[in-house]
Amino acid sequence: MTEGQRIYLSPPDIGEAERQYVQEAFDTNWIAPLGPHVDAFEEEFCQKVGAGYAAALSSGTAALHLALRLAGVGAGDEVLVSTLTFVASASPVVQLGAAPIFVDAERHSWNLDPQRLADFLAIRDRQGRLPRALVAVHLYGQCADLDALVEICERYGVVLIEDAAEALGATYRGRSPGSFGKCGIFSFNGNKIITTSGGGMLVSDDEELIQRARKLATQARDPAPHYQHSELGYNYRMSNVLAGIGRGQLASLDEKVEATRRNFFAYRDALADLPGVEFMPEATWGRHTRWLTCLTIDEQKAGVHRETIREAMVAKNIEARPVWKPMHLQPVFADALCVGGEVAEDLFERGLCLPSGSNLTDEQRQRVIEAFLEAFR
Repeated sequence: MTEGQRIYLSPPDIGEAERQYVQEAFDTNWIAPLGPHVDAFEEEFCQKVGAGYAAALSSGTAALHLALRLAGVGAGDEVLVSTLTFVASASPVVQLGAAPIFVDAERHSWNLDPQRLADFLAIRDRQGRLPRALVAVHLYGQCADLDALVEICERYGVVLIEDAAEALGATYRGRSPGSFGKCGIFSFNGNKIITTSGGGMLVSDDEELIQRARKLATQARDPAPHYQHSELGYNYRMSNVLAGIGRGQLASLDEKVEATRRNFFAYRDALADLPGVEFMPEATWGRHTRWLTCLTIDEQKAGVHRETIREAMVAKNIEARPVWKPMHLQPVFADALCVGGEVAEDLFERGLCLPSGSNLTDEQRQRVIEAFLEAFR
């Protein structure tokens, strides 16, 4: 039996500004890829995250694919990737002919463990087998420990690429994620804190890198009056219509972050005292957007397994999901090396994501809380 209107994990939250920008695109008949909204979206996004240059693209995955290619990743290379993440953080590595090496999480932020990374790279340095790059994921709206990761990557000459797909609006010591490494990528998928329905952004302080990315993303067309191609590229550029949605969404980012954080505080106040329930920590180095409110349930202390609660919520028409299944446990990466893994495995086994959209109403949130409490008891 289901009850009431479905409550989604993180649905789009669209306002009037987005409609006006889209209408402007239609009124001017500027529908095709590129256009004034794309240019403005890139500029406004740079101002928001403190990056020098940006390329608006068709997805966050496309942005990561280009970032890896521009870092020189190719056949036979190895790339370090956070294991506790979505598959799109790792799939472009394989698509470029390289091999992913997954790195465990640490409990302080649930993000990539700098100490495990440093220990592994010290061994590889002695062997003369250093990986080409590191894809450091900022998980569920929280930054990884960037000071440590930047220092380690610089020490060993590993290119740092920040996967900030889930962390737009977060801060690390007052700065935005995506602005620390060689480049950063963001996602505007339908479930992200801001959306363009589908889209992404590649940012960097390296102007030449972004210019190369734009060329590759536009089928690598050479500057000629005819169609000429000296290398193969991709059809990765964002449309003017979707960029219009993005501009409207970006203008309300701060309000959306405040709303997702309010969700977290309400959940915490209602559930944190339950035995065996612990929420994803907020690291001391920055602001967590709480894009998704995540918690863990210790079955021995709680007397109930995570799946029992999740299934009970689903039965009441409430979307709830386990924490990401680590990449090193995915069948498609069965042969990949993983540095550690036990922390990520534990978080996956016990972790639960609650409905967290910025347009979640007080009544909907209370429904989620009551469903959780009923299943817990």
